[in-house]
Amino acid sequence: MTPRTPLGRKAKELLFGKSLNVEDRSIFHNLSLIAFFAWVGLGSDGLSSSCYGPAEAFLALGSHTFLALFVGLASVLTIFVISASYSQIIELFPSGGGGYVVASKLLSPKLGMVSGCALLVDYVLTITLSVASGADALFSFLPPAWEAWKLPFAVLGVLLLIVLNLRGVKESVTALVPIFMVFVLTHAFAIGYSLLSHLPNLPAVIERTSADVSAAQSQLGLAGMFLLVLRAYSMGAGTYTGLEAVSNGLAILREPKVQTGKRTMTYMAVSLSVTVMGLVLAFILYGVREMKGKTLNAVLFEAIAQNWGAPGQGFVLVTLLSEAAILFVAAQTGFLDGPRVLANMAMDRWFPTRFAMLSDRLVTQKGILIMGGASVLLMVLSHGSVELLIVLYSINVFITFVLSQLGMVRHWLGAEKAEPHRLKGLLLNGLGLVLCSFILVTVTFIKFFEGGWATLLVTGAVAALALYIRRHYDQTWGMLKKLDALIPVAEADTTPLLPEATLCDADACDPGAKTAVLLVNGYNGLGMHTLLGIQRMFSGEFRNFVFVQVGMVDAGVFKGAEELEALKTHIQADLDRYVNFMRERGVYAEGVSSVGVDVVEEVVKLTPELRRRFPRAVFFGGQLVFPDDTFFTRVLHNHIVFAVQRQLYRQGVAFVIMPIRL
Repeated sequence: MTPRTPLGRKAKELLFGKSLNVEDRSIFHNLSLIAFFAWVGLGSDGLSSSCYGPAEAFLALGSHTFLALFVGLASVLTIFVISASYSQIIELFPSGGGGYVVASKLLSPKLGMVSGCALLVDYVLTITLSVASGADALFSFLPPAWEAWKLPFAVLGVLLLIVLNLRGVKESVTALVPIFMVFVLTHAFAIGYSLLSHLPNLPAVIERTSADVSAAQSQLGLAGMFLLVLRAYSMGAGTYTGLEAVSNGLAILREPKVQTGKRTMTYMAVSLSVTVMGLVLAFILYGVREMKGKTLNAVLFEAIAQNWGAPGQGFVLVTLLSEAAILFVAAQTGFLDGPRVLANMAMDRWFPTRFAMLSDRLVTQKGILIMGGASVLLMVLSHGSVELLIVLYSINVFITFVLSQLGMVRHWLGAEKAEPHRLKGLLLNGLGLVLCSFILVTVTFIKFFEGGWATLLVTGAVAALALYIRRHYDQTWGMLKKLDALIPVAEADTTPLLPEATLCDADACDPGAKTAVLLVNGYNGLGMHTLLGIQRMFSGEFRNFVFVQVGMVDAGVFKGAEELEALKTHIQADLDRYVNFMRERGVYAEGVSSVGVDVVEEVVKLTPELRRRFPRAVFFGGQLVFPDDTFFTRVLHNHIVFAVQRQLYRQGVAFVIMPIRL
């Protein structure tokens, strides 16, 4: 909630920015990202993987470096297959959700949950690894005596990104554009220079590649050479992480979202494939070799600029600094998409519903805090070790890739044969399924005993927690549905609630009479139970009834003006049913509604006007009482009515909580 004191409000606005008005119809346009900004915010994770993905694949080949040409081509093919597949997912699921929604809708809700949990763990690792790698790169330029400050610096980097994202999506992305563009321009220049300067030697390169293939075949055999290339291809799996980000983050893109999303996917695929293939070719052309204490990219850039003198040293410094910086930027993908996946799962009751709530800056604040907090914890536990984190990193995203491709294959198999894109989609997603399954199995096998087991264990634990939470919500929903059986019984009894009263319209209301102001959340058994409880306990005392309903603008609603209008229409329909129910029984009633991101704050805003109109008003709210009050019941349910009671008590307003036992 917004701080009540002027000093607290000013401090909050300085740190996180001023509150945004959800009723402003232009807010969706102003906060959304065009394709370029989406490329920066969502594409930086994929592009930053060129700092280590191609190098891992290249080094896995050992002395047969010219085979990297085939690994590079396979990597480019994989990038375009996965990107094209996710463009199809964007078309099929324009409301977003990515791999989680695809698996949930096309396979099963539980497989969707597994996909979502894998993504959540992957995004925490994205944040942690990106910031840790950036800190490693930055501190490699500093004196060894400063090494002790690397971990605190990395933790501070995560905290800074948390604050940036709490201020808002667009602000956090805009601040990172200069870093992103320096990386793109320096690497484009380095790759272009490498290729153009070696263009006259192209025939020799082709000849040496052919010779290397022959040598590898004679040493390893055809099957051995093929397996070596496949292993190197799998070791570069980190290259493809981040390609799923756009489909998960469609909700933050500019209308038309599908076209913006597909354009962003094109930017990501082209930029990543050019960078990966360009670096692989440059590695071959300059004959770079691993050097202790330096990344392979650093060795390459120094080789490129070795004869440039002081300008060359400056170029290497700026390029490597841009790599360090974009690794920080890559963490932004985890903050943009992680909370959104968490919100989608919360709306489906796999996680506490509060993770779908928005702050007054219209961001999923609790999701940002949980992702950032988990990243800080992992950073401290791993001591920011890039070697350990990178082992954990590239498994989970391929779980989501495989489930997404499998879901799409199932979709195309079930589509009508007359569907124009059926065959194309089936071939594309079938190829994607084969490639992603191969990489998942290979990477899991290679990295399992190096620490990959820990990723699978954590993901399994998160999935088990999600199953427990969903079971609790399903049980609660079942108990609430039993309360709904009260509605037809109550509607069938048309006995006047105040025999001496007559039906009245708005003009017949007596503002001086005792008035019951009842907080409701839809026309349901919970609200009806509370209403009849008031009648039973205070029979005949209240001549006016005011039903107040606040529409929660959460991540599911905050997608466009149409969703917001649909929420308002639904609220009004619910209130009309309460009003009609009371008026048909001879009691004056009216409905008051509002929409916002904080139910408590909206009720507090409505209270002064209601008290002015009805001086003798008493406020009521219903509260579920579980058979056993446990830690989980307190965490999984918001207990908003208690928060409203506390706020209204401060204003001297009478508020009665009606218990509803389940």
